[in-house]
Amino acid sequence: MRLLVVEDEEDLVVALKVGLIRAGYAVDAAPDVDTATEKLTVNDYDLVLLDLNLPDGDGFSVCRAIRATPGGPRILMLTARDRLADRVRGLDEGADDYLVKPFALPELLARIRALLRREDGGTSVVEVGELRLDTARFEAYRGDRRLPLTPKEFGVLHYLMTRPGRVVPAEELLEHVWDEHADPFTNTVRVTVGSLRRKVTGEDEPLIETVIRQGYRLKEMP
Repeated sequence: MRLLVVEDEEDLVVALKVGLIRAGYAVDAAPDVDTATEKLTVNDYDLVLLDLNLPDGDGFSVCRAIRATPGGPRILMLTARDRLADRVRGLDEGADDYLVKPFALPELLARIRALLRREDGGTSVVEVGELRLDTARFEAYRGDRRLPLTPKEFGVLHYLMTRPGRVVPAEELLEHVWDEHADPFTNTVRVTVGSLRRKVTGEDEPLIETVIRQGYRLKEMP
């Protein structure tokens, strides 16, 4: 899953990126409203971590812009504004959740998982045939066999499992599983999918197919 951190405190951004990347997320950052607006226009994000006190405006304007576009990302406001009126306004403006600074990283990660579970039908476990993936525990299985996946492999498998039978272009995987620093002209997606395919297959039937000049597909299974 790809996240955007809209925050102007550089030390906090660094700490958040370290924690979120270790948790398996692709993370971009924006220090102000203008940069956030530009990134939201160019990239597809699954969730936005949004501060309210930004140097060139108010985070509420970013929230309203996101909500004006159908199918936009989830919004988790991270702010020092702890008054009841601010929390109520944040939720009324369209935020899905509101967390007051300072906060503990484990709580933030739990709230992110809770928001993203809404895309998976309200559960942290995604199942397709023999495949089972638990986003809360960062575990993946084929039958009883646990799959030793890297964060990127886990992200690719999650994306494919939520779209079984559909051909997913490499560009789409790059957009959702990698951050903005990924080079679209490298073979990073092909290498990651190749490694993932070997781990998922083992001595069993291959489940991830390469569709020439189109992308990758997870076989639909009963």
